Amino acid sequence: MTAARLVAFLTLWLLAFCRMIANAGHENRDVTTIAADRLKLLIDSGEKFILIDLRPAQEFQLKRLAGSRSIPVTELEKRLGEIPKSGRVVVYAAEPSNDIPDSVFQLFEDERYKNITVMLEGFQGWEKRKFPVETGRPPSGMR
Repeated sequence: MTAARLVAFLTLWLLAFCRMIANAGHENRDVTTIAADRLKLLIDSGEKFILIDLRPAQEFQLKRLAGSRSIPVTELEKRLGEIPKSGRVVVYAAEPSNDIPDSVFQLFEDERYKNITVMLEGFQGWEKRKFPVETGRPPSGMR
C-alpha cells in the first residue's frame, strides 16, 4: 500500500470514527453539540444565545452557568413553549450529553426544534475545567 493510499484510508476511517463519537448515545439523532471550552469562548466574546439548564431545580438554585434558565427535564414537555425556535439555544444537563435521556432529543425533534445545541461535557465538565459559575439565588425571571 502506497503512503498516499494509507493516508487516504486513515483519513476516511478517522472521519467515520469521529462521526460515531459525535453521536455517541444518540446514534439515530442529529444532535448538534458544543464543547465546554468552545461555549466559554462564545460567552466571553458576548455571543447572544439562550442557556437552558436541564438539571433539577435544586441543583440550579445552588449553582449554574451565569444567565441560564432552569427547565428541568421533568418539566420540559410542559414548559417547551419557553424555549424559542429561532436563535441559538444551548442546553446542558449535569452529566455529559450522551447521558441525557433520549426522550429529550425526541421531544425537540418532534416539536421541530432546529436551533438546539447540547453542551457535550455537561455541568460537571464545566466545573471540572474550573469555568465560572453563578451561585446563590438566581435573578428573578431566571427561575
